[in-house]
Amino acid sequence: MYRSPSSVNLSIPGEYRAIAESLFPPGGFQQGQGPDLKNAADFAEALGISADYQRLLALGKKNRELQTFLEHFQHNLDLLIQKTWVEKADETRKEKLHNEVPPLMALIEQGNLHQALEVFGAILEELAYLFFGSQSTADDFTEYTFRIDIQMGLFWWYGGRLAALKELNEKNGSRDAQALWAVLLIGLCYLTNF
Repeated sequence: MYRSPSSVNLSIPGEYRAIAESLFPPGGFQQGQGPDLKNAADFAEALGISADYQRLLALGKKNRELQTFLEHFQHNLDLLIQKTWVEKADETRKEKLHNEVPPLMALIEQGNLHQALEVFGAILEELAYLFFGSQSTADDFTEYTFRIDIQMGLFWWYGGRLAALKELNEKNGSRDAQALWAVLLIGLCYLTNF
């Protein structure tokens, strides 16, 4: 699902492009830089999840409210996977995706956010396939999702850009846990409310 930013960003409607590109710059992150908390908050607002996002971002990792939220996220993601209709040949993909959720939750609980973002990106790629079939691997997938719904398009664009964080880590070893948590929380909040 990861696509080159030069082609994909052109499909983002103009009024959202600046917000999206501030979270994931089109030229990639510069040496020593990573996602910014304000840019993540602006992106969450564009997705319509700002209230939940801000509330959860302010909580400590061991907070009971956050633990309850993560349980809701896991339950909702399980439901999304289970309720997705697929061809018989894709049932194994669905089962495999369902089995990837508990390891994601364990990575989040351990605070291994780089690995959690990588696993979450893979989950989103498979989830996109379950929702959209082979269209999810087409070059115009992002444009296609924007035509369905702006916020949905922004979400799938975000999912496709998560790989940039892996590249960032490989470039400069950035480990800004708060910023990584902010970026991951965007996806968790969106899918919990999907």
